[in-house]
Amino acid sequence: MKKLLLLPLLMITFFCFAQDAKVIIGKPVKIGNLLVAQNDFPDAMNWDDAKKACRALGKGWRLPTKKELNILYKSRKKIGAHTTLDALDSYWSSTVFKLNFAWGQWFSNGLQSEYFSKSTRYSVRAVRNF
Repeated sequence: MKKLLLLPLLMITFFCFAQDAKVIIGKPVKIGNLLVAQNDFPDAMNWDDAKKACRALGKGWRLPTKKELNILYKSRKKIGAHTTLDALDSYWSSTVFKLNFAWGQWFSNGLQSEYFSKSTRYSVRAVRNF
């Protein structure tokens, strides 16, 4: 009986996530050799959750490297990224600095920092190579 109930629940979960992935990826923007998801994830998240969420979008989707994140910053108008003076304008990169820190970038002024605590919640934009 439990197995019969589990299958519909898994199907519903998969369908809901697939819909979310379509919304986030949308119509990807091409920048150089990168495809950039059309939208940020709706909620800011910590670094580990950001990495998992990007991978869950499908084959090849990931957090941008520090260098790629700067390319996204330079193309912020084209990709429609946050550029306000609040926590939402800070984006994660995949580049690790130390055990509890990773590189991130503020899109309001372009500054990058290695002191983004992995436990803090920042915006996330997924990329993949093509």
